[in-house]
Amino acid sequence: MADFLLERTVPLPLEEAWRRLTEWHRHAQAVPLTRVRVTPPGPTREGTVVLARTGIGPLSFDDPMEVTVWRPPGTDTPGLCRLEKRGRLVTGWAEIEVLPGPGGRSRVLWREELGVRGLPRLLDGGLERAGRHLFGRAVNRLLRRA
Repeated sequence: MADFLLERTVPLPLEEAWRRLTEWHRHAQAVPLTRVRVTPPGPTREGTVVLARTGIGPLSFDDPMEVTVWRPPGTDTPGLCRLEKRGRLVTGWAEIEVLPGPGGRSRVLWREELGVRGLPRLLDGGLERAGRHLFGRAVNRLLRRA
């Protein structure tokens, strides 16, 4: 398992930072070769499943994630979303937290515990570096684009 934390402070109100990070279809634009499907359709809530399918043809894999915590932010109260990875290949969880920051900005914390079934623990360091890089770029893209 690889554990990492990404932190960003952005010139966005809480609600806008939250929206940019939790409109799941936008993740397909932020992560190369990925498509996203959400069930059931409609507003996200606990029990919503976000299915990210990454790859090309037979070299693709599914990463189903269930929303187990869904607390959108208020005007000055933090928001928290926890996704439990339910796939056969990718395991772990992710948490997205949006907090009030200085000067009307928002502070974003993205915590991830990432595992790949069958991957030896010896490779956890490489998985952590790859995850930090991939998810860091995705978070940056999501926060930059309206």
